[in-house]
Amino acid sequence: MPDVSGKDAVVDAVRSGLAELADPVKAPEMQAYMKSDMPFLGVRKPQRAALLKTLPRIDDRDEWLDAVQTLWRDAVFREERYVALSLSGDKRFQSVELMPWFDEMVVTGAWWDYVDEIASKRVGPLLRTAPEVVRPMMLRWSADPDRWRRRTSVLCQLGFRAATDEELLTACVDANADDPDFFLRKGIGWALRDYAKTDPGWVRAFVAARPGLSPLSRREALKHL
Repeated sequence: MPDVSGKDAVVDAVRSGLAELADPVKAPEMQAYMKSDMPFLGVRKPQRAALLKTLPRIDDRDEWLDAVQTLWRDAVFREERYVALSLSGDKRFQSVELMPWFDEMVVTGAWWDYVDEIASKRVGPLLRTAPEVVRPMMLRWSADPDRWRRRTSVLCQLGFRAATDEELLTACVDANADDPDFFLRKGIGWALRDYAKTDPGWVRAFVAARPGLSPLSRREALKHL
């Protein structure tokens, strides 16, 4: 990777790199699939991953966050936000102080392709390392007017396995079980199905005790049981 450089160098490298990889044939197909108002350039995930490896290195936390926020907030094409999302996971800089930023990404991203990764790969790890801060936040998000905060609260423990906080999972699911929103119902089913790999008996009992759980959530939760 090239030597240390600043935020502007990273932002410029991302934009120019994506422009070079743009595929005008793929772009409308990707936009249609994602039901996105923001246009695509037509750059697929493997290409974006390769581009990430070529970017100038940033070792200063503030410059790193500035680069991420600039790419996200000023994005014209959806791939710019995908790259910003990938960069936001730099393990050198992860701390609970990033939660307001991840919250902004959830609310302004407002679609599953962003939110699911933020929930499981950004918020989840911080829940593990700073539960005293993130857990109360997830409880608040579970009842928030914003459906994407609520979906994040439901999905934030994906992959936790035996470390799953059952009380938190219960609270976040129960807060949203009656909501007719497809993404919340699907998210509930996904979260329960994931935990069923660790404790199928708990999930069976959980679902059985909630006859009002939507058919979609129930079907997804019990899919592999």
